[in-house]
Amino acid sequence: MSRIGIMGGTFDPIHIGHLIAAVSAMEAAELDEVWFIPAATPPLKPNAPIADEQHRLEMVKLATRHEPRFRVLDIELKRGGTSYSIDTIASLMEQHEGCDFHYIVGSDRIHDLPQWHRAEELRQRIGFIGLNRPSAPLQPELLPQAWRSSVAIITAPQIEISSTELRKRAAQGKSLRYFVADEVEQYIRRYHLYE
Repeated sequence: MSRIGIMGGTFDPIHIGHLIAAVSAMEAAELDEVWFIPAATPPLKPNAPIADEQHRLEMVKLATRHEPRFRVLDIELKRGGTSYSIDTIASLMEQHEGCDFHYIVGSDRIHDLPQWHRAEELRQRIGFIGLNRPSAPLQPELLPQAWRSSVAIITAPQIEISSTELRKRAAQGKSLRYFVADEVEQYIRRYHLYE
């Protein structure tokens, strides 16, 4: 049975922090692959993505193309509307019966897990891999007892990069080099994203 990590998010834009998190989770949790799934409309973020979905999808493809264990799926973009994880997992489990799925979640979102749409059903179907982030240290004791055993906490390099800050840098004409893959920076400049 293949162990698959799921990286969801707006990826507006995708940056090296996302890629390092994916590699760290893959190694620490012994995942066979990590699948990146850009969200159409994330339920727990107040603002809609700035770049349209095709630009965000293309940036994820560019950022991940050199790692054969990374895949990009547009399942949530095709479905449209609010991207609920339970709907995505239900579809993936139906299409990929031989896979064991694990959501990769940053520490800034871990404590929200019990508030996710149909959270208990989701918890019973998949596992979660919690990544520590410097701005929001993990506190598993704040999770309900049932959730604590569903979250495998791993240590990853502490790189604090914000897509919000990268959009500001792009708008100000500042370099994005080393923050995002070179191909992603070139794409952002070519299409004048975030200006």
